[in-house]
Amino acid sequence: MNCSAPVFRRTLLRRAVLTLLLLPLAPYTTLAAESDTPLLRLQGSNTVNARLGPRLVAGLLAERGYQQPQTLPTGVMDEWRLVARAPDGSSVSVQIAAHGTGTGFTALANKTTDVAAASRPITDAEVTTLAPLGDLRSRQAEYVIALDGLAIIVHPGNPLRELDLQQLAQIFAGDIGDWQQLGGQPGPIHLYARDDRSGTYDTFRELVLTPAGKRLNAQAKRYESNEELAEQVTHDPAGIGFTSLAAAAKLPMLALRDGEGRAILPSEASIATEDYPLARRLFLYAPPNERSDWVRGLLEFSQTPAGQSIVQQSGFVAQRIEPLRITNTQGMPKAYADLAQRAQRLTVNFRFTAGSAQLDNKALRDVERLADFMRLPENASRRLVLAGFNDATEDPARAALLARLRALAVATALRHQKVFAADLLSLGDQLPVAGLSPNGRVKNRRVEAWLQ
Repeated sequence: MNCSAPVFRRTLLRRAVLTLLLLPLAPYTTLAAESDTPLLRLQGSNTVNARLGPRLVAGLLAERGYQQPQTLPTGVMDEWRLVARAPDGSSVSVQIAAHGTGTGFTALANKTTDVAAASRPITDAEVTTLAPLGDLRSRQAEYVIALDGLAIIVHPGNPLRELDLQQLAQIFAGDIGDWQQLGGQPGPIHLYARDDRSGTYDTFRELVLTPAGKRLNAQAKRYESNEELAEQVTHDPAGIGFTSLAAAAKLPMLALRDGEGRAILPSEASIATEDYPLARRLFLYAPPNERSDWVRGLLEFSQTPAGQSIVQQSGFVAQRIEPLRITNTQGMPKAYADLAQRAQRLTVNFRFTAGSAQLDNKALRDVERLADFMRLPENASRRLVLAGFNDATEDPARAALLARLRALAVATALRHQKVFAADLLSLGDQLPVAGLSPNGRVKNRRVEAWLQ
């Protein structure tokens, strides 16, 4: 994806929230002992809770008038307490642990956490286990808080710039074990991977290994922390690893191609639209039937402009809608190229529940975001165009019809928000961003929004 200007405009947080974000996560001892009962317990993904989770909690505390946030050690790695001074002068605490996505869902089942942080969607098995707590896939339980990408990183001296997902699977399975097989200098490939409890590893396995029928090579070095993994690759000229986009910022990242899709680098734009093959969503989950005011407050705060500013400050991609100009239209269908000449693409894609024509939970909230965006004074005279896409079928006419119906579904949802699309465009199965795996089909079934 090419754009003529930076995609995202940086916005400043309120002074209180920004002050909280700039505080280091280091131990302090200035507050009196806090209450034995924490306000909130947050458990799960290392990707989320190593940085973003505590900052969202701190932002919520600031919004409610709490001051002097401090972090205190617990004696257990990747666990800490965030303490603060309440408006009445008392000291309160929040328990936070970051041992991997799976541990968050286990803690929900054991009722040892209030909120589970996840760097992958909840699985069928986890939904079944947690069914007594309510439907964890419902809109009331599942909140997408940020977007991220699994970056494929190599040593700064490595000349490799691009891979397809099949090659990537073969590398991490050990089928391709020498850099010479990829056009590089002869020498063994050293693999760096996250541990089994990590949602980052779950996502890599689901998007890369499983579709290719592969398993991770037992010789891969495993790490609990994204940052530690990235640091190790920095010092290994033969290394290749996968980690979060935020942790990979200082290393070369490879462009990836999925099936018939084009090679795409991880960037704010390609991750915001989820076009990048290894784009992923970061979640908070909470039982819909049992939640405190603090749980409800954290979930809702994560969706606000202040919460999304914290997402951006934490190195992830916020759920903001911004226009960008598409400048490279080579090889694109004429209808799409014409649209790119007269309109700007918005940094949001609407996707659907797997095997369904219903908008997924993120898309439902994105409808509200797009409606708010279109109500801005500067957009009063501009026209909204929705472009629908479908995955490939044996009948191109059917693919075109389904693509139009997807655009119509988004238009209908917007109409309920008193926002009206000026035009619907069907691109059928053209311009795929992924292959024909189950995950690829979900990504290809999408609706883009354009501003004219």
